[in-house]
Order: sequence, then C-alpha cells, then structure tokens
Amino acid sequence: MTAYTVADYLLDRLAHAGVRHLFGVPGDFTLAFLDHVEAHPLIEWVGCANELGAGYAADGYARMHGLGALSTTFGVGELAAINAVAGSYAEHVPVIHIVGAPATPTQSAGRATHHSLGDGDFTHFARMSAEVTAIQHTLTAEDAVAQIDEVITSVRDRRLPGYLLLPADVSEAPAARPDHDLPTPPTVTDPAVLSAFDDAVRTRLAASRSVAVLADILVERVGAEAELHELLALDIPHATLLWGRRVVDEQAPAYLGSYIGAASDQRVRETIEGADTLVVAGVQFTDLTSGFFSQHLDRGRTVEIGGEAASVGDRNFAPLAMTDALNVVTAAIGDLRHQLSLDAPVQGAHVELPAPAEASAPLDQTELWAIVDDFLRPGDTVLADQGTSFYGMGGQRLPHDVVFIGQPLWASIGYTLPALVGAATARPDRRPVLLIGDGAAQLTIADLGTLIRQRIPAIAVIVDNDGYTVERVIHGEFAAYNDIARWDWTLLPAAFDRSGRSRGVRAETVGELQAALADARAHDGLTLVQAVVPAHDVPPILRTLAEAAAAANRRAVG
Repeated sequence: MTAYTVADYLLDRLAHAGVRHLFGVPGDFTLAFLDHVEAHPLIEWVGCANELGAGYAADGYARMHGLGALSTTFGVGELAAINAVAGSYAEHVPVIHIVGAPATPTQSAGRATHHSLGDGDFTHFARMSAEVTAIQHTLTAEDAVAQIDEVITSVRDRRLPGYLLLPADVSEAPAARPDHDLPTPPTVTDPAVLSAFDDAVRTRLAASRSVAVLADILVERVGAEAELHELLALDIPHATLLWGRRVVDEQAPAYLGSYIGAASDQRVRETIEGADTLVVAGVQFTDLTSGFFSQHLDRGRTVEIGGEAASVGDRNFAPLAMTDALNVVTAAIGDLRHQLSLDAPVQGAHVELPAPAEASAPLDQTELWAIVDDFLRPGDTVLADQGTSFYGMGGQRLPHDVVFIGQPLWASIGYTLPALVGAATARPDRRPVLLIGDGAAQLTIADLGTLIRQRIPAIAVIVDNDGYTVERVIHGEFAAYNDIARWDWTLLPAAFDRSGRSRGVRAETVGELQAALADARAHDGLTLVQAVVPAHDVPPILRTLAEAAAAANRRAVG
C-alpha cells in the first residue's frame, strides 16, 4: 500500500471530521479496505460480534462523540445492520455506513455473486438503505473525492446517517490527497428573522407573570446545550422529556422532573402546562415520552424552538438556528426578570420516598432503581434499555454530570449493550453503566465479548425478571410468547473472558445489590450483576404507559 488511494482519502476525511474509531465486521468485499484502516495513524478498527451490534456501537459512539462510522460487507452485512442505521435516522444520530461491495466489473457482468439476490441487480440494498439515510453515494473512481466530502459534510450538518457503497476496485483506485478542509457548517440564521423573533419574544414575555422551560433531546443533537444552560442559569423552572434528560443538570434547584403528559407528577404538569410563557426547546413528542400524546400545551403561550426554526404562538420564524433563538430568549428574560416569577422556582417534584428497605429484603422494581440511582456518580455514562430499565430510571433524579442514553423513539430492545461499546470507546474517561432487561440482553449478548476484548470496565446490571415484562404489562401477562429461556447470567463473564478479569454476581436482596455495585465500582474490569426481581413487577411510569399502549392498540383494531 504505497500509492494513495480512495480508501486512504476516505479515512483521512473521516479523521478530519473527528472520527477515531471504525466499528464493523469484516467481509471479503471489505478486507482490502480494512488493511488501510489498520495502517491508518488516527483511526482504530473495533470489530464487533455481528453487524447489528456494530451499528449500535457506531450509534453510541456518535451520541458521545458527534460522528460515528460503521463498516460492513455488501448484502448480508449491510442488511444485518440496517435496523441500527434506521434507529440512528429516527433519533437524529450522525453515522456514516461504509459498505464494501463487489468490484465494478463483477457488478457490470451481472452474475449471480455471493451476498447478492442472484438476479444481476446490485442496487437492491442501496435502495433499501435510501429509506433510512439522508444521503447515499455509490463511489466511482472518477468522483469518489467529491462524493466522500458530500456525504461526510451532509451527515455532520444534518445529523442523520449517510451511506457510502465502496466497490472493492474503487477502494484501491488512486486519489489525490486532501488539499483543503471540509467546509464549515453553513450559517443558518437570517438577521432579519432573528430581530423579528426577538420582538415577538419580548412582547410575549411582557404579558407574562410566569415562565418555564421544557427541553428535549434535539438540544443536544444540534449542539445547543451551552446556550440552554445559559438560559437555565436564570433559575427558570424547567423539565425535560425522558428522552432529553442528558441536556440538563437534574440536581439544579429549578429542575422539576420529567414531563410525560398525563403520566407526569402533578407539580411538574401544573408548572409546565400552567406557565404564562412556556419555552419549548428541542422537543419532539413521541408516544412513549408524552404519555401517548397526552401533553396539554397551549400553543398560544409557547415559544417553540427547533433546530432551524422557531415560533411564538402561531407566528413562525425561519431560518433561525436554535443557538441564536435560545440566546434571544435568555437576554429577553434577563431584561424582564423584574416582572417574572423566577426568584422562587418550584423545587424538584419528588414524592416522599419510603424508608429504605432492610438489607435482607428481596429486590423489587422500587428498591432496584433507588439503589442504582444512589450508586451513580458524576462522570458516569448510563445506558438504559427500553422497558423496565429506561422507565425505572425515569422516576429517579440523576447526579450532576451523568450522561443518560436511551432509545425511546426507535425502541429496539437490546440496543444499549453494543451501544455501550461505542459510547465507552468515545469517552473512556467516563465509567460506563449498563441497565438492561434479561429479554433485551439475550438479543445482543454476543457483544459482551467485545466489551471485554476492548477492556471496557463496564458495570452491567441485568434485570432478571423472567421474560418480556414490558410486553406482559401491555398484553399477555401470562402468555407463553412473553417467556424467554432462563440463563445463569453470572457464568457469562467467565465464558467470555479467559483472563479472569471479568466477573458475575447474583443479587436477590437489597443488601446483595448494594454490595455488588460497591464492589463493581472498585473493580477495574467488567462486572455483570444479575439483579433478580419479580416477573410481574413494573415501575409505576411503565405501568401507566403500558396501559395507554394497550388502549391505543385496541383503538387501532377496534
């Protein structure tokens, strides 16, 4: 590999965009490309157990690092990963999917080649991927440089996945080295629109006595967290959707809790829905984060801020970047603070907690999540899988500087275990904590081996409640289709790790879980904790949402 090739150019451009790790599974159409990856001075290969896990890992990496990359082989590999790519698309996560394809002459010949459908059409899978990616290119030797730049720039700026089909011969074709930087993100805001928005916000606030903020995940996705924090530093009562908990400090005195529509704590709901002016920043309501669309927000009293547009009541303002819109709102509230009720914000909406259970008491969902929350420390990265883990933590107040990641829109169970590989690789300075149900973990457990091989000191809590409990509470509580195989999870670390650095422990009581987590914190290897709870016990938030889901499903077929 002495000549500079398209493969080298692609890797250099990824490195220029900040990518330092490439996740994937090798295949014969990618092997020569992977030689270039191994030789690259800045990008490290992270091989995963399967392509779905690699896609989840790239997603987790992008959520912590800003941009992720995935490599699979043509056909069988890319289709195995397409569920993960679709999740990245649904949840606005910038991942570049590089697919190694048969050489151009092979495709032109139209022969029945392995990993194809045998009909001579090599574009089937690119067309499938076009439905879940924002931009796609099949690279050619003549146009690869421009095509690569366009895909990377578009994925970065739009914060959605992109697709690059890389034929084996094009990968080895000569290319010119980059002679200029990737273009900077375009300026979004029109100054005249910004000025009009400023006037409208001030008019709205002048007629208000109270103001509150509701924030969500799109604040993080568009890079506006710093501006949101400046606004919240004014001690404005605020809440988040469960999806967007990472965008605020839940220890702030003015933090109310999670807003989940009708499933919200009463004080959260009253403050958010009753504010004279409600600033809605980066919010995307989904069924599972809104109590099945039970939110009641009077649009006439809202200032809604999206990624590139905003509104005040029924007046729309675009193009307007979220960062600029938040700065306008912060300045306006600061100037009008004397008339707004900001000095005595509502304290966090917490019910009176019961006294801690005795150490010998059996675990249940209430004690489990209270103990986990008490165990977390600033600097932890927590990935909570969809189901009892995500909604069990929904009732807890996280410590400062805990990054909380879930997937409540795409809601693909098993996502978090491989995603932890990527998130921990992106931020090795943070302690990774995995919270996942036994049914979900069985889907992606193979990448426990990847966690161990990458020497990631994860603390994994497997919620052993004997099956698909979230499904049981929606429908079929005692149905056989919600059962799973029973595993002794504590044996898996030894099976995956011959070095003995990883370990498993079973916890059935309050004291056993507390001791297991304390030991895990002090251990520098992976610890898997099998936390045994009753099969039909669910967190209160999940029960409320499950009942709403069951009702919605009945309406759909009624």
